[in-house]
Amino acid sequence: MKTAIVGGGAAGFFLAVNLKEMCPDMDITIFEKSKKVLAKVEVSGGGRCNCTNSFEAVSDLQQVYPRGHRLLKRLFKTFDYRDAYAWFENHGVKLTTQDDNCVFPASQDSHTIINLFLAEARRKNIEICIQHKIESLDELNDFDFKVITTGGGTASMAGVPTIEPVPSLFTFSIADEALRALMGTVVEDATASIPGTKFRSNGPLLITHWGMSGPAILKLSSHAARDLHEHNYQMPLAVNWTSLKEPDIQQELRTIIAQHPQKQIATIRPFGLPSRLWDYLVAKTLGERAQNRWQNLNQKELNRLTNALCNDQYQIAGRSAFKDEFVTCGGVDLASVNPNTLESKNLPSVYFAGEVLDIDGVTGGFNFQAAWTTAYTVACAISQQARCSQSPSEG
Repeated sequence: MKTAIVGGGAAGFFLAVNLKEMCPDMDITIFEKSKKVLAKVEVSGGGRCNCTNSFEAVSDLQQVYPRGHRLLKRLFKTFDYRDAYAWFENHGVKLTTQDDNCVFPASQDSHTIINLFLAEARRKNIEICIQHKIESLDELNDFDFKVITTGGGTASMAGVPTIEPVPSLFTFSIADEALRALMGTVVEDATASIPGTKFRSNGPLLITHWGMSGPAILKLSSHAARDLHEHNYQMPLAVNWTSLKEPDIQQELRTIIAQHPQKQIATIRPFGLPSRLWDYLVAKTLGERAQNRWQNLNQKELNRLTNALCNDQYQIAGRSAFKDEFVTCGGVDLASVNPNTLESKNLPSVYFAGEVLDIDGVTGGFNFQAAWTTAYTVACAISQQARCSQSPSEG
């Protein structure tokens, strides 16, 4: 029997290798439209390939998968991050888990993963056809099974219901020169949110020469991807520089007033904030009175300073790509596939795996994990179908 895999990326290769291990007699061909396979694997994680996550900080998959968390919760019962970790180690790639729970090859080199896939493909006689674009499923009529693993939102084939793909992992441009002058400043525990919506995230926040980045912003961009797209990336942004509630912030400022009344406001930094950021917030809030002593703060100024710390307002003026990584939300509508096998409900023997599905995660190895899990699911489904379709004499 023959299987065609359209797309020579992470999901495509993982599927091919696993399917061949499950069905050694299966003829498998990977079709890749470009000159190079596994290009995204090569550049991911700054060239180190953040291949999964320990999930230790994840209590609910919706935290890290804005779209597709319900489906992945089901599929993780068969193949999850622990299985992925064991799979790579069992295939000769030693992994290491960082303090932030991101998992990388111990070599810190994405080519370790790429070389594994290419070596396994050669050893298992998996055919790889580069610069071969498949325009229609009709081109694959000679194959018993067809799998689309073409990446974010690229399944534009007839009969495949899709949701419009839009970017879902990006940083924010902020048209505030005074803020951007603080580039390189990092706040380790900030909360970013979009006022008037439920979207919020916390974590390290980095001020850049174009605006804001860091995990807090990247997670927010992922969860709010579709809303931001619909508003042409022109939406308000609120930042709590402390991740504390307003009463707690004001109480801390009152404590400083009581303990250091004669000190200048700029010289006592609350919450361990970077000095440049504190100077910026004080100047923005108090203007000429920024040089005053703490005891001279009136109630209105104390309220304004508290608000600057817990509800600092900006305007998002566009998006910027996150390094070389590009993730989209959208793609094949999950309602159009069998949730147990990822086979198309209206196109028999056509399957989907990887980012072509409407599944996407925040940064941290979660998108690769979704690729491994969906690819393994399809490999199991095809191997089961192949066994069921064999006659007794063939079996």
